[in-house]
Amino acid sequence: MRSLIVRDGLGWGFLLWLAGYFLGFCFYPFVPPAHIGWYVTPFGIALTCLVLWKRVRVAAVGEAILIGVIWTVIAIICDYFFLVKVLNPPDGYYKLDVYLYYLLTLILPIAAAMLRRARQN
Repeated sequence: MRSLIVRDGLGWGFLLWLAGYFLGFCFYPFVPPAHIGWYVTPFGIALTCLVLWKRVRVAAVGEAILIGVIWTVIAIICDYFFLVKVLNPPDGYYKLDVYLYYLLTLILPIAAAMLRRARQN
């Protein structure tokens, strides 16, 4: 259980958030700041699904819920301190794309566990 929380929860949660954070900076010169989230989201979904399929491999729905909650808390905290506080976006940060991102961060581990479980049966 400790490995699940530390490696899969905190480790992968922070690395996935960091990948999205850096990707946002890569899009910054090319995309209006208000739309960056919509460009980062497809890449974030693909990367998260890849990590869930190849690295995390959570089979139990209860563990997946725990991973989803940990990842979502990491995303909310890091977004607040490293985007809202540091960058202070003039038009605000919390819009539909951000709420979708938080929802997907919570749901994708659960969906992956349910798919993995269905494949095993």
